[in-house]
Amino acid sequence: MNTTPSQGQLPAITLTDTVQERLSELAAAAGDRLPELAEFLERELDRACVVPDDALPPSTVTIGSRVTFVDCDTRQRHTVTLVWPVEEDAMRYRLSIMTPVGAALVGLHTGQSIGWKTRMGAWRRLKVESVR
Repeated sequence: MNTTPSQGQLPAITLTDTVQERLSELAAAAGDRLPELAEFLERELDRACVVPDDALPPSTVTIGSRVTFVDCDTRQRHTVTLVWPVEEDAMRYRLSIMTPVGAALVGLHTGQSIGWKTRMGAWRRLKVESVR
């Protein structure tokens, strides 16, 4: 996929109050260093349905979720745990929310898909298979 997805193509996402607040702070702090990622996160935050911390549906990707997703372009399956930047550890499959794919995953529900832009500038699509 080589074009930016339109707002109408974006799936509904759900975030908790705590995650929304912390992501907002991270997006603001990343504005100078990672402007495209910060802008993507800000758009996601603006369109998210925000719920109390204890009201997040269990099939929703959030910090600490173990997520299995498929890269729809390469057909590769990945299983990662979504974490805050300080907890990132590629050897243990701990993916930072402040990566393009991490930012794309947060708030999605099992079965949803979304387009995301790689660090190399190519648009890809992923689909969430399971959330634990």
